[in-house]
Amino acid sequence: MRHLLSMEGVERAVIEGLLDDGDEFLEVLDRPIPKVPTLRGKTVATMFFEPSTRTRLSFEKAAKSLSADTMSFSPGTSSLSKGESLKDTVLTIQAMGVDLMVVRHAATGAPWRVADWVDVPVVNGGDGAHQHPTQALLDALTIRQRFTTLDGVRVGIVGDIRHSRVARSNVWAFAALGAEVTLVAPPTLLPLDATTWPAATTSDLDDVLTELDAVYLLRVQKERGGASVFPSLAEYTARFGMTVERFNRLKPDAVVLHPGPMNRGVEISARVADDPRALVLDQVRNGVAVRMAVLYQLLGGERDE
Repeated sequence: MRHLLSMEGVERAVIEGLLDDGDEFLEVLDRPIPKVPTLRGKTVATMFFEPSTRTRLSFEKAAKSLSADTMSFSPGTSSLSKGESLKDTVLTIQAMGVDLMVVRHAATGAPWRVADWVDVPVVNGGDGAHQHPTQALLDALTIRQRFTTLDGVRVGIVGDIRHSRVARSNVWAFAALGAEVTLVAPPTLLPLDATTWPAATTSDLDDVLTELDAVYLLRVQKERGGASVFPSLAEYTARFGMTVERFNRLKPDAVVLHPGPMNRGVEISARVADDPRALVLDQVRNGVAVRMAVLYQLLGGERDE
């Protein structure tokens, strides 16, 4: 694996290898000193042209836990404000001696362009409404920890699917691992052509709710027009929100996931968000471990036994 840009087309064995490594790196994070010398001497650049809390800090924590150095790029204080192009920016940073770039950008396909321009591995940290592969990996690891496998696990992805890079990555990862995925959204927030996705679709959450083992809730992406397709957030909550009443109708062992940031009271009730079966903080913790696995595999580190 040279880069990690998308989950579409990634083979099951590759995904499972990353998840297995993620499980092992969780043990590292539990040590009194949560650090190994695996990537000592390597430098990871986090290049986020869009805002981020979880993904950016998670990659930085992952790199440092592997003893790599980090460089952090912020567009607002860079020469982009002086008119420098994306290509010149990434080539400049590569010339400083980085070994891997994590790129988040609002433009679909931007990490692919960066991968064409540079000679180091590139990880897609999220591009527009397109892909977010490491989010899919951490979500798959979180579900696998709860059910031991994704084979036959019924997962419902609920909400603003049309504008969600998380949904696009998760569908392909979950399906590759044997899960049965259903996309749940109003027709205006489903993909324009859902027949190309390895998933069923419905616009009635209550119709499938009791069949699901995992409910994956998405934020309504106002910045990409997601809130413009229904009259009010209250109506969205009434039809698609994980209210306490809906949560109580789930299977006793069913779990709820959310990539964050959460809009409490909209797609998820505050009480549900704080329930032990809501695995949001497990996802965050697994995100560090999975990103350690990605950096380890792409940079060919030596495992510290």
